Amino acid sequence: MSNLYSFAIGVGSKNSKGEWLEVFYPQPLLHPEQTLRDILAVTLGLTEGDMEPSVEQLAALQSALKQNGYSDMANSVASLAASSRPVVATAFAENTAPTSVPQGYLKLHLLSHRLVKPHGTDLTGIFGVLKNCAWTNIGAIDIEELPARQLEARLAGQLISVDCVDKFPKMVDYVVPSGLRIADTSRVRLGAYVGEGTTVMHEGFINFNAGTEGPNMIEGRVSAGVFCGAGSDIGGGASIMGTLSGGGSMVISVGEKCLLGANAGLGIPLGDRCTIEAGLYITAGTIVTMLDDQKQASGVMKARDLAGKSDLLFRRNSVSGAVECLTNKSAVELNAALHA
Repeated sequence: MSNLYSFAIGVGSKNSKGEWLEVFYPQPLLHPEQTLRDILAVTLGLTEGDMEPSVEQLAALQSALKQNGYSDMANSVASLAASSRPVVATAFAENTAPTSVPQGYLKLHLLSHRLVKPHGTDLTGIFGVLKNCAWTNIGAIDIEELPARQLEARLAGQLISVDCVDKFPKMVDYVVPSGLRIADTSRVRLGAYVGEGTTVMHEGFINFNAGTEGPNMIEGRVSAGVFCGAGSDIGGGASIMGTLSGGGSMVISVGEKCLLGANAGLGIPLGDRCTIEAGLYITAGTIVTMLDDQKQASGVMKARDLAGKSDLLFRRNSVSGAVECLTNKSAVELNAALHA
C-alpha cells in the first residue's frame, strides 16, 4: 500500500436495519508507517473506505500485528474479535471527506485524540453523513426505534434515560485526553480538540472541529471552527462566532494570552494578548474608534480591519457608547494552580 492518511479499527452499534449509528475507535492512527500499511493490505485487503472484517481476517490481522511488534493494537484486535458487537475497519488513503458513519467517526476521533487540530482534516458533509441518535444510558438508539425500546425497557422494569438527541455524542464517552478538567462533560462534543491543561467550567462549551491549545480557561462558548491559543481565557457567558450558523466564511480564532470578559462576544480573529471587556460584542462590521498612546481618538475603522492584530484592548466608552480600541500591553496570566 503506497499511501494511507489514517486507519482505525473499532466497535460500534447499528439500528435494526443494520445501519451504523456510531463507532468507537480505541487507537486511531494518522499516517501509519509502511509496515502497518502492508499488514492491512495483506490481512484485510483494505486500502480505502470501511469494511466489516471476518473472524478469519481479524485473526490474521492480530497475528501479523503481534509478529511485527504492534502488541497494543494486536491486543485490541483480539478483544474485538472476541466480542459479539459489530466491528469495522476504516481507512482513508488521503485526507478526503467522510462518506459513511464509520468514516465520520474516525475523523472526529482524530481531532479528540489530538492527532489533528481544527481545520486540519476534511469534514465536508459530515452533518449529512452522521445519524441523529438518542444518546442514552444504554448507548445510541435510532430515533425511530426509541419508543419501542422505551416500552420494552419499561415492561422489563427498567428505564432508558435519554441524555440528548444529537448527531454528535459527548467527547468523554469516546476519549478522555490527558490533563483536562471538564465540569459538565455533556458540553464538549466528540471532535473537539482540547489541549493539555485546559479547564472547561460548567457553562463552558467546545464544539466539534474547535478547541484549545492548552492551557486555557473556558467558561464561555467555543463554536465550531474556532481555535484558542495557549493561555487564553474565555470568560463566563462569552461567545465566539463559528461559521456554521451565520454563513460567514471568516475563520475565527483567538491568539495566545487573550481575554474575553464575561458575556463578551467575538466575531473576528484575534492576535496575541488581546482583551475584550465584559459585555462587549465585537463583530466584523463593528465601527471602532482608534485611540493613540495619549488615549485620544485618531480615527475610525471597521473591526474586520483589525483582524489578527495583537496587543489590542477593546472597550466601550461608558459616556458616549462608542467602541474604542487601544494598545494593550498587559498579557493575561492564567491561575497556575488551576491549570497544574
